[in-house]
Amino acid sequence: MKNLGYYNGKYDLIENMTIPMNDRVCYFGDGVYDATYSRNHVIFALDEHIDRFFNSAGLLKIKIPYTKDELKELLNDMVKKVDSGEQFVYWQVTRGTAMRNHIFPEDDVKANVWIILKPQKVKDMSQKLRLITLEDTRFLHCNIKTLNLLPSVMAAQKADEKDCQEAVFHRGDRVTECAHSNVSIIKDGIFKTAPADNLILPGIARAHIIKMCKKFEIPVNETPFTLEELMDADEVIVTSSGQFCMTTCEIDGTPVGGKAPEIVKKLQDALSAEFLKETDKVQEGII
Repeated sequence: MKNLGYYNGKYDLIENMTIPMNDRVCYFGDGVYDATYSRNHVIFALDEHIDRFFNSAGLLKIKIPYTKDELKELLNDMVKKVDSGEQFVYWQVTRGTAMRNHIFPEDDVKANVWIILKPQKVKDMSQKLRLITLEDTRFLHCNIKTLNLLPSVMAAQKADEKDCQEAVFHRGDRVTECAHSNVSIIKDGIFKTAPADNLILPGIARAHIIKMCKKFEIPVNETPFTLEELMDADEVIVTSSGQFCMTTCEIDGTPVGGKAPEIVKKLQDALSAEFLKETDKVQEGII
């Protein structure tokens, strides 16, 4: 199949799938999601994404109708049904289907599981990004990967209208994260990234780049940094599941970065090698 959609055991091409009007996602965005990529029909960093998914659901008291192992098995099976081995792998759970009511439905209403798979490659890390900055007006639980993404949608649209690829959020002078990525800086050989508190999503790619920094004995500082530090950084790094370590050349029309290319290249090469190695694994006759 060229792509694949899944909803509570039924699957078809994404464009053929439908959902009940009373799925609570329609009224409240009442659910959480996670996403990663596959190569050779092998899903990258699946354990970490599943752990974060279950954590997000737990924080919202959503009961996922699968164990972690069952959901991993389902996802691994689904990616094999799509023709292309390089896919964007997305899944979400909503609280259930019931008549509109802000209060949770009764316990016998099961949560709904969605999976969406489509051909897509990870980003080319040689590309440079242009960013804008915006005040972070989101709620105070950004550590939950909730489906309520309107502030991020509006920010991404504003960035696109300015011919930029991302928007950097800040609360006052403190930089938090991007509309759909984490943002970090390199200054004087130190990798600095916002702490994994309730104001940012604890990105999987962020965790991997921190691991690589420690491997190469690059100091890591997980404390808040300011807009001034962002603009004065030797490098501004944007990370997400589809773009492991992208550098920035411009923020709000002002040139930035480009002063620590050796460190960036070392991290990019290591992250790319990690992705290729994990997705080259032989699984049930694949490859």
